[in-house]
Amino acid sequence: MSSKQFTPTVTIRDVAEDAGVSVMTVSNVLRGRGRVGEETRLRVLEAVERQGYRPNLTARALVERKAPTLALMLSCITNPFYPEFTLAANLAALKHERHLLVCNTDHEPDRGTSFLQQVAGSLSDGVLVANYGELPVEELKALQKRGVPVVISVWELPDEPPGIPCVTFDSKGAARLAVEHLIDLGHRRIGAIIGSPKNGIHRARFAGYQEVIREARIRRLAADERFTEDSFDDGYQAATDLLTSRPDLTAIFVSNDLPALGVLNAASDLGYSVPGDLSVVSITDIVPARQSRPGLTTVAIPTTELAEKGIGLLVDLMNGRASQTAVIRTSAPRLIVRGSTAAPSDV
Repeated sequence: MSSKQFTPTVTIRDVAEDAGVSVMTVSNVLRGRGRVGEETRLRVLEAVERQGYRPNLTARALVERKAPTLALMLSCITNPFYPEFTLAANLAALKHERHLLVCNTDHEPDRGTSFLQQVAGSLSDGVLVANYGELPVEELKALQKRGVPVVISVWELPDEPPGIPCVTFDSKGAARLAVEHLIDLGHRRIGAIIGSPKNGIHRARFAGYQEVIREARIRRLAADERFTEDSFDDGYQAATDLLTSRPDLTAIFVSNDLPALGVLNAASDLGYSVPGDLSVVSITDIVPARQSRPGLTTVAIPTTELAEKGIGLLVDLMNGRASQTAVIRTSAPRLIVRGSTAAPSDV
């Protein structure tokens, strides 16, 4: 019976002895601090490579009273938007020599509360909340009062800041762009599928839709609107119900790409040609929107910018360089026309 050989952990002291320098010198080289000559620096780096030394981040956090991680809280990792956001946030965090500790709440407020209580301020120095979802803002404010830096990114109400630092985009403007595009094409029988309750997280997008319909003097009917969950399956079901009861619609505005992709499938299953019989427009521009057939016409929100500015604001907050109520706005959403929209056939 063979036994697995135990390999002792290489310490910073081992590196120092190998390079013939002090532990402090090795520490300064690895952190880029202090005055260390070039010859000594190279000798230390060669010893690090030879020894296979890797810093103990937990020990460093205890000594420096600074965690090596930032916490990122998401509401649903299966929504393609959040992996895209997380990738951009992780790259931004690495530029600040931090790693991301990710929590997927799966739309469960209690799970988010538990994550905040156990991780914030201990395993991480700050928390970035990517779209606060079902978690009460008051809970985030309470965390802030405990001294834990908190930033909300993907805040959808620029004119209604949450009272804690946030990065926001013009979601109502995004909806206006989408619906104006349909009207410019000549559509007048337009339905709407909103991926949240009427007063939920997509309420500004719904408000933008309402404004444009009213300005175009188009009669708005409750029968032309559906409020559902922000998922592919829910978009499919909502579209099936809407098109079955309102088969004369020539276009549908959907508040988010994921349910919009469900709408495309539902339309196909019901025998609609997109965009010949029905145009579909949405908001976000996730990767699958570019891959669908037809490609989904959508209003792109600045996902990468939201992530990068969210991390940047969090780091500034941690270093005392940002206000406790800072509001950062991103660049404007952009309409991206693909194959899912065209002029109605009766125009």
